[in-house]
Amino acid sequence: MPQTLSRKSVPSLWAIQPPRCPNCQTRMMLARIAPGPPDFDLRTFECGECEHVLKETVATDPMKSSLSGWLDGELRAPK
Repeated sequence: MPQTLSRKSVPSLWAIQPPRCPNCQTRMMLARIAPGPPDFDLRTFECGECEHVLKETVATDPMKSSLSGWLDGELRAPK
């Protein structure tokens, strides 16, 4: 018997949902990506409803970021 999927069980097409506008709670649109500090991008989101602009600094690759150093030192196989 084929299994049917409800709308709630179907994964979203967005791996990560864009942020909600702090003013009107509408999903914001990614307007541009610019280089930021080393290993980071500066992402600018714009709200289509109230035109609020939000800028976020995001790691370009979290596993290659300088912030992932704790992975090298803390995770070890049990002895």
